Amino acid sequence: MITAILVDDDAHLRKGMKAMLGKYAPHIHIVGEAENVPDAISVISTQNPKVVFLDIQLAEGTGFDILEKLTEQQGKIAFQVVFITAHEQYAIKAFRFSALDFLLKPVDPEELQKVVEKIQTTLQKNEGFEHIELLLENIRKKTDTFKRIALSTADGTHLFNINEILRCESEDNYTKFFFKNGQSFLISKTLKEYEELLSGHGFERIHQSHLINLAFLKSYIKKDGGYVVMTDGSHLPISQRKKERLHEILKNL
Repeated sequence: MITAILVDDDAHLRKGMKAMLGKYAPHIHIVGEAENVPDAISVISTQNPKVVFLDIQLAEGTGFDILEKLTEQQGKIAFQVVFITAHEQYAIKAFRFSALDFLLKPVDPEELQKVVEKIQTTLQKNEGFEHIELLLENIRKKTDTFKRIALSTADGTHLFNINEILRCESEDNYTKFFFKNGQSFLISKTLKEYEELLSGHGFERIHQSHLINLAFLKSYIKKDGGYVVMTDGSHLPISQRKKERLHEILKNL
């Protein structure tokens, strides 16, 4: 049984969420509820849950306020967090950079089941909570230009500096990350998802299988159909429709 706390300022939504969890995730046991920041801090501190389902916008304050205050009191967060939001585009981007789960209202049963399965896997791995600290770091900045990203690998979640990512390569529904120190990690998300996240950080999709950090681009070779040479010595093809865009980018560098 996985103990959980539900934080939402709408009693009807809490009731509906409890019903959905009872139907689609019966192993999640709600041990407490709260509708505001002080009550949430109190019940979380008392019950020590494994998971907190946390609404972002509360009547007075936010879910982030709860995490900040708990961090101040306890030194660190010691539970998994699933955010529930109606619409918060900036926060959603911050979640993705932090490898944190979120559910959009109205909550879809299929999405809920996916998130719960991921929670189970995470708890079994006994992962740390550094990605939650990264989220709070990003939220405090109030900007979408983040410096670090959390990546969930087979052995856990790891934090990386974005400016150390050399390139990303698609492998079916996975993405392989290559770093300037020679490390590489396979992540179970598509290249398209990371293209959306990293496009504002100096990354360019040059091919359906390749996303590169322009800071590590060494050469653009026009012969043999066109390819780039990266600082790690890799030769990567450029798709026909990306050549003109890359040429314009290089002119302006």
